[in-house]
Amino acid sequence: MTRRSLPGMLAMTAASATLLAACGQAGQADGGSGGGGDADGGTTEISMWTHSAGNPAELEVYEQIIADFNGSQDDYEVVMESFPQGAYNDAVVAGAAAGDLPCLLDMDGPIVPNWAWAGYIQPLGIDEGIIDSLLPTAVGRYQDEVYSAGYWDAALSIFARESVLTENGIRIPTTDEPWTLEEFDAALVTLQGAGYETPLDIGAEDAGEWWPYAYSPMLQSAGGDLIDRDTFLTADGALNGPEAVEFFEWFQSAFERGLASDAGTIGNEEFNNDEVALSYTGVWNALGSLEAAGDDLLILPPPDFGNGPKIGGASWQWGISAECADADGARAYLEFSFQDEYIAAFADKQVVIPATKGAEELSEMFGEGDPLQPFVELSQLYALERPPTPAYAVISSVFERAGKDIMNGADVQSTLDQAVQEIDANIESNDGYGF
Repeated sequence: MTRRSLPGMLAMTAASATLLAACGQAGQADGGSGGGGDADGGTTEISMWTHSAGNPAELEVYEQIIADFNGSQDDYEVVMESFPQGAYNDAVVAGAAAGDLPCLLDMDGPIVPNWAWAGYIQPLGIDEGIIDSLLPTAVGRYQDEVYSAGYWDAALSIFARESVLTENGIRIPTTDEPWTLEEFDAALVTLQGAGYETPLDIGAEDAGEWWPYAYSPMLQSAGGDLIDRDTFLTADGALNGPEAVEFFEWFQSAFERGLASDAGTIGNEEFNNDEVALSYTGVWNALGSLEAAGDDLLILPPPDFGNGPKIGGASWQWGISAECADADGARAYLEFSFQDEYIAAFADKQVVIPATKGAEELSEMFGEGDPLQPFVELSQLYALERPPTPAYAVISSVFERAGKDIMNGADVQSTLDQAVQEIDANIESNDGYGF
């Protein structure tokens, strides 16, 4: 997988977020049938949309779950339609405007609050025992109400070769004692001096949701954030306060000193080819790096920028449309689907972190002693959901633009102040998004 295909990529721009809100209101006004219906004189059809077209491994598991559920009872028949990820959000927006959403639809974790606020989806209402068994970042909430749940999550880490760190006298960090910012910076300088022209692949050549997913956790580790999470009404003080400025000054300097670059390939090829010493990347690239580095591969925690390490959380999840006429059937399917064997199959086929302890133990790659088990620990210790506010689609776009401007040499304080103004103006124009 490339960075762009990782679970948890929000395929939405600020413009489409505005369109989503407008269409959401129209969808509520128009009503809708919710895609249910009597399929064969007693069996109710439950329609289902997924973004997974083009991902045969994921679709294979869904097809198995649907076949097993449909065969397990006579009341409901789930019928799936898959869309390419790039077209999926547009299909949902159009479906909401027409009052023609399916009963079941998947959604990227960060967009859940927006779709709940816009009236696309209803409270999930499935067994609380299932919700309690999942990783916290596999559950989507808005205003403290559960609207979605997912089978997996993804996690970022620092990939390194043990031999390279040892040869250069660099301490190998642990979850108990991660690198401090000072150690991390010094390690990069040492590795540059050892012959790695650009020692860190930070993924800055990528675009879109990668930027807030990858770099806002660094900001949060430094003590800043994308928004004030106490009120969700302003980014002032969080995105442009002294902690945020200090972090972004270091971020800018890493590029100025050549410790990181905005050039390269999307993926992890530079690390696998030993062209960079460290790679800030995720679980979806782990198998390729294991093949390249073998037992020399280290899956390390991210550095501590002052307030403990952080990584992004929340990937694709499932919800029930607000207009679904057969929500009981949709809930029956979802409760059936959250079996450990299915969650483990998703994990192993897609290389993603299973959302339950039972699935972790069934997995071939994520159980105790398995090669990718460190990602489970990183997710449990450090994962932080992107702000659960309908404003997130705008926040994401603004953050990416500001981060790229800073990377390219813009004044840090004024750039962050402008970003705060844009975010706050959007929140105010939408009456606080319910907060």
